[in-house]
Amino acid sequence: MYAIIGAGPMGLCTARQLHKHGIDFVGFEQHCDVGGLWDIDNPHSTMYDSAHLISSKGTTQFSEFPMRDEVAPYPHHSEMRRYFRDYAAHFGLYAHYQFNTRVVDIQRLNKGWKLISEQHGVQREWHVDGVLIANGTLHTANQPALPGNFSGELMHSSAYRSAAVFDGKRVLVIGCGNSACDIAVDAVHRAASVDLSVRRGYYFLPKFALGRPIDTLGGAIKLPRPLKQWVDGLLVRALVGKPSQYGLPDPDYKLYESHPVMNSLVLHYLGHGDIKARRDVAKVDGLQVTFSDGEQAEYDLILQGTGYTLNYPFIDRAHLNWPSQAGAPQLYLNVFHPEYDNLFMMGMVEASGLGWQGRDEQAELVALVIRQQQQGSVAARDFRRLVQARSAQRLDGGYSYLKLERMAYYVHKDSYRASVKQHIAELQQNLPPLNSTTAQENHDACRQS
Repeated sequence: MYAIIGAGPMGLCTARQLHKHGIDFVGFEQHCDVGGLWDIDNPHSTMYDSAHLISSKGTTQFSEFPMRDEVAPYPHHSEMRRYFRDYAAHFGLYAHYQFNTRVVDIQRLNKGWKLISEQHGVQREWHVDGVLIANGTLHTANQPALPGNFSGELMHSSAYRSAAVFDGKRVLVIGCGNSACDIAVDAVHRAASVDLSVRRGYYFLPKFALGRPIDTLGGAIKLPRPLKQWVDGLLVRALVGKPSQYGLPDPDYKLYESHPVMNSLVLHYLGHGDIKARRDVAKVDGLQVTFSDGEQAEYDLILQGTGYTLNYPFIDRAHLNWPSQAGAPQLYLNVFHPEYDNLFMMGMVEASGLGWQGRDEQAELVALVIRQQQQGSVAARDFRRLVQARSAQRLDGGYSYLKLERMAYYVHKDSYRASVKQHIAELQQNLPPLNSTTAQENHDACRQS
């Protein structure tokens, strides 16, 4: 039996693939329902009232379970919660999960792993053949200390829920990622003033172009990487202009070498003076903030939209092939451990346009690897040797990604999916079909749902 940690999008598609391939498993979810961070009622969710999907539904959804036609191109988080609950019910996944259950410890055994779970204060020990970690990458706040002491209200975007917190206040948002920009736009309608502190340049993309979600345009003709960066860069400039035209620094790197910001509303409000661009914070003293260009201002509330850090508190970092100087575990395809053939990191991957379908393909590959291992096949041994040889390989498609912690597990979508699909095709060869009993159980589970 295998253990899946988490019932968010990655945990669910992992459960779906193990179920589909007849692999026995148990899932652990510390909330009372599925959906992970997309369930705003989950105490561990980092969702906020106004949050929507930043990629369009067509490029994000699971191909075998499309979103309903009436769902908007960029769905609200409540629609996403409904989508994942419907997905879990349709594929009969609820029965496989231990809900309200937290994994507190995982220890290596001579064969397999010992897992300690806790439910309502009661601990239980499990011995499992393998562990699939799918607890997500966006739940532990990265909140660096400010250079000084702030006497006002300080919060991280992970704690933000409603724009009511900004009522009548002078607000400084630090950071310029997707959440920081969304929240700055929220604050415009409630705050006395809104400033946005930005340390480096970003590329901004509108969500729509020519009446269509922008991530559905292009791609029909595959361009060489340098040409694609140049052509798409010209398109972005034609659509929204240069960030410096709005008071922000221009990027000193090429398009796609860091994750772009899917938000043109923040530029709209910068252009109208409703948001004021500021440089990096140099000093904080009481309510006063001094910026790197020498300008100063006072604030009642500082919100740090400074992202998240990878965190797997239930397992020793030494088990993850995670050197202290590395921003993320060093795993082949961000999944496969060079030493352990029964420990899998699910969903520790980011790429522009990868969507949940790309992650579902990752889960299918893991399921096929497990099936081949169970058969003791030559294909399983060959794949293990490949993992050991390529654990340090990064499928970056030739892009020079910025040396940032949040980019440490970023990959090039097309290169990544092509490699995963190639391995899937290889591992499907000479694989015995599922026995009729398991296949019938899977069929019955779908019918009952």
